[in-house]
Amino acid sequence: MSCGEICGTIDGPDLPRRNRTSNSRPGLQVLHVVTAFPRSRTDPITPWFVELVRRQRESGIDARVFAPAYRGGPEVEPFPEIPVERFRYAPASLETLTHDESVPDRVRHHPSMLGLIPLYLAGGIRAAHDAGHAQPDVVHVHWPMPHALFGAAVRRGSGDRTAVVCSYYSAELNWVTQNLRPLLPFLRWTTRTADAVTAISNSTAVAVRQLTEKPVSIVPYGTSLDDDDIPPVRPALSGDGPLKLLFVGRLVERKGVEVLVRALAGVASLPDAELTVIGAGERAEAIERTARMHGVADRVHLRGTVTREELVQSYANHDVFILPAVVDAKGDTEGLGVVLLEALRFERPVIASDIGGIPDIIEHERTGLLVPPGDPAALGAAIETLAGNREQARQMACRGRQVASDRFGWDRVLENTNRVYVSAMESRRGA
Repeated sequence: MSCGEICGTIDGPDLPRRNRTSNSRPGLQVLHVVTAFPRSRTDPITPWFVELVRRQRESGIDARVFAPAYRGGPEVEPFPEIPVERFRYAPASLETLTHDESVPDRVRHHPSMLGLIPLYLAGGIRAAHDAGHAQPDVVHVHWPMPHALFGAAVRRGSGDRTAVVCSYYSAELNWVTQNLRPLLPFLRWTTRTADAVTAISNSTAVAVRQLTEKPVSIVPYGTSLDDDDIPPVRPALSGDGPLKLLFVGRLVERKGVEVLVRALAGVASLPDAELTVIGAGERAEAIERTARMHGVADRVHLRGTVTREELVQSYANHDVFILPAVVDAKGDTEGLGVVLLEALRFERPVIASDIGGIPDIIEHERTGLLVPPGDPAALGAAIETLAGNREQARQMACRGRQVASDRFGWDRVLENTNRVYVSAMESRRGA
């Protein structure tokens, strides 16, 4: 039985790629402030953000990016269709505070990097003030801790004409509330001075509402994979060979991959099941060590960073996608989980932790299975449930694809983002 037969038509009539948004605002000028922007086309940094800006520009919005340089560069921007301004904050050899890992992790692993933060802020504020002279309609600040300072500088440079939108992704909220409580007044200031505030998920919105009485719009991101990227694929769980499990993401503590490895080792009824891990990060050696310790090293395959084409084939060729997120030592967890959206676009059954923004995407036993975070036994039991109820698993995957299309499709994301921009501009005019 096909997904169309189970769920009905999913996408409607075929339409040209990236030209489906009817609620665009041609001529609107938007400056996005971000911590990092890809240094090459193969750089895995925030592909969903690249897709957001590209789609905004194709809808008629003059969207631009303001980001820090990395080692003075890159010399050539990887996406020439997207205007990017990279601000300098130190000699090229020292400009490594961002991009390689999150700034808190960078400072934790290399305490000397702490000295770069004042330079980063000073360089960013100066360059942002200059960027404000162009008087963009909106400066969209991503990760406002501390980039709301840059948004305020853009607004000041514009003569207070530019509206500020602050978007929160949970990490900065967790860092402050869990470990940096003296910075709570600054975090509240970021919400108070913004003309509009957004959160990536319901759980993040709850945290933001503890800081402000302003309305908080929930605007998730979409996936960088379009329907045109998805080749014809075999139905999940349809093969007679070993069960193929897949994880995709940065190999950091909050992803919980070691929990997944322990779960694989505990699933006695599936002794041939295999796990492919795609991504790079600081936990790679720990994951390999865990696999050896639990006797499954021959069934756990760490692929590292892969090309877009290889990623597509991995989604298409695996049976079950798993995101075993946990709360890390900094109090951070999954803000939403774009990889879940990607897996559902391929109609892969999904198992994920019941934590953070994940329940915005995965409804237990309807679009996937949710398990307690950090519980290998519960995760192993969920794997056995899907393997033993394959038709039910495929139906959940089908419904999940419908949700990914309806709630997290780019038409919806752009429409909601534009609505926030209008609200912010109206608030600025009334200020």
